[in-house]
Amino acid sequence: MFFVRSASDKDMAAVSALLGETWHATYDALYGAERVAAITADWHAPAALKRQLARPDGEFLVADDGLRIGGMAFAAPVKGDSDTVQLHQLYVHPDFQRMGVGRDLFAELETCFPDAKRMRAEVEPKNIVAIAFYEAHGFTPVGRTNNCGAEESAIPALIYEKALG
Repeated sequence: MFFVRSASDKDMAAVSALLGETWHATYDALYGAERVAAITADWHAPAALKRQLARPDGEFLVADDGLRIGGMAFAAPVKGDSDTVQLHQLYVHPDFQRMGVGRDLFAELETCFPDAKRMRAEVEPKNIVAIAFYEAHGFTPVGRTNNCGAEESAIPALIYEKALG
């Protein structure tokens, strides 16, 4: 059984490994293993994750069973839009998907931003598992971007939103 808790510095190596495995399992077929490796080396390196963890207005959570990290989530308010929280990451290790880990991480995140009016997520259009997850949790599509995750990433995404509170 996994318990959701706030992440700490000592979790970052395990979270980085989880993200690498999850991204390869999810995106190798879409982007190729070499591009996924480059993205995860940049976006999911422990140093990059520690910068997210240090963000005072963000919430960085892990699902922990005492032996391993089975999932992670990070969200923070959108700069210049205090009504909107961006769900930057919500990933569950492939071995623990469809066991409620993502649901539990998301349920905790929803309570972390009491003044926000909506949560936004960017989802790869071909990631039907993620789309189904977000739609099952009340998100609806509101737009598109050609640069998911980072400026000039050239990764297309659907933009989903959910009303909060």
